Amino acid sequence: MPETTLLLGGRIHSPADAAATAMAVTDGLVSWLGADEVGRALHPDAEVVDLDGAFITPAFVDSHVHATSTGLLLRGLDLTGCASLTEFLHALRDHVAEYPGALVWGHGWDETWWPERRPPTREEIDTASGGAPVYLSRIDVHSALVSTALVNLAPLARSAEGWSEDGPLTRVAHHHVRRAARDALGSGQRKEAQLAFLQQAASRGVACVHECAGPDISGADDLVELLALSDQGGVPEVVGYWGELGAVDRARELGARGLAGDLFVDGAVGSRTAALREPYTDDPGTAGVLYLDAEAVAEHLVACTCAGLQAGFHVIGDAGVAEVCAGFRKAAEVVGTPALASVRHRLEHLEMIDPEQAAELGSFGVVASVQPGFDASWGGTEDMYARRLGLPRGARLNPFSQLAANGVLLALGSDAPVTPVDPWRSVQAAVNHRTDGFGISPRAAFTAHTRGGWRAAGVDDGVTGTLVPGAPATYAVWDAGELVAAGSDSRVQRWSTDPRSGVPPLPDLSPQAPMPRCLRTVLRGRTIFKHDPEDDELV
Repeated sequence: MPETTLLLGGRIHSPADAAATAMAVTDGLVSWLGADEVGRALHPDAEVVDLDGAFITPAFVDSHVHATSTGLLLRGLDLTGCASLTEFLHALRDHVAEYPGALVWGHGWDETWWPERRPPTREEIDTASGGAPVYLSRIDVHSALVSTALVNLAPLARSAEGWSEDGPLTRVAHHHVRRAARDALGSGQRKEAQLAFLQQAASRGVACVHECAGPDISGADDLVELLALSDQGGVPEVVGYWGELGAVDRARELGARGLAGDLFVDGAVGSRTAALREPYTDDPGTAGVLYLDAEAVAEHLVACTCAGLQAGFHVIGDAGVAEVCAGFRKAAEVVGTPALASVRHRLEHLEMIDPEQAAELGSFGVVASVQPGFDASWGGTEDMYARRLGLPRGARLNPFSQLAANGVLLALGSDAPVTPVDPWRSVQAAVNHRTDGFGISPRAAFTAHTRGGWRAAGVDDGVTGTLVPGAPATYAVWDAGELVAAGSDSRVQRWSTDPRSGVPPLPDLSPQAPMPRCLRTVLRGRTIFKHDPEDDELV
């Protein structure tokens, strides 16, 4: 006989019944929703779980992560909190003293916040590290500070594009030193980092992550080991993407969902490697770098479409977006627009896009895998985007409402370790965009971080990512305050959240509101995280 668990006394976020307080789960599927008394009558033999007023939602999907790098940050040198160059060097010196003789893998420095407004020199890195091999990626992961000892392990970097005798390495030189640092990690160290990341994601209500791997990011062995770890169970599901041009057989060999993720068309704004139509305001000598042109984009799209695989590209700058749009047009001439749209190809980040491009990409059925934490960290009129790009250009990035209004499917994520895996904060940032009119409604943002993530990975059965009868029982239990029903959103009328429509309420997502705390995360009926009350006593 099938086993049923009956959850009672909660607040269930379900489009099937906005007033539901109870939910039954049978064999990994949601089998019923409704009122407590009815649930007890219908399921007298069920195992009962008292929710004590907790809030139940579909679990989140993070549509863009780098698991090993994020796990290494949890175990390695976290530089995200450094407020000055001096603090950075002290942190490096202390880490080397604690782990003498080991490779230093760190991440998160951002010189645009520092009073010195410059990164350390290689000589300063060498002095602070005492000659150890050091790899320290910038917050956007598109450049890195390295020690001479690490450069000696990657001699080709010295003659590669993006080499600097004294400063951060970018472009091809960065890829060489990152690969050398990655190769210095053992399989056991990688697995420890991956498990640490997946456990952290589960503790934040995330039941699925999209790993954006590739030869210049993490390596084939890393992806294979991560997918195997996910298959063992007890952690979030991992959907793997491999960023390599035309490598259809390679993708299938690795078990990747598609040839997408971080297949670079360009770089990032912070490292001045995003490809721009006009030069950077704070460095007029460069307009970034373009790694792929429209012809290469089109060839990749055609190869993947014919193979029935998702293609995808990392693209941020406006010149990069222009090349991608041109590539889609060229591909459509070969395979036709309906064929392109049927595969639902992905674009990661897609930050500098105009309304005409949004409409064009919408017609091609594109998925936009976007990161609201970018705007929260660097958007507005005074922070990094504005300093790099000037105004008004710097305040026009990440127009989520524009993408949604043009039929582009949104899937929210973190790009961890660039921003933390913190889905409620991500939803909050998407709603409260720092540029007026660029945000989306609470319902749209929540949907983009739950059902939208599954749809972005090709799971579009109409129920996955929701809590309705017949849906996979993939959900999270939250300690949440009062729930609110937002008013209708004139920007995206089809996502109205008028209380009279019966749409289930959400937590308060205003800018200063506290976010819910995860108590349990469940993937297809199996618990992958349970909050330990003793942890509260340690805080």
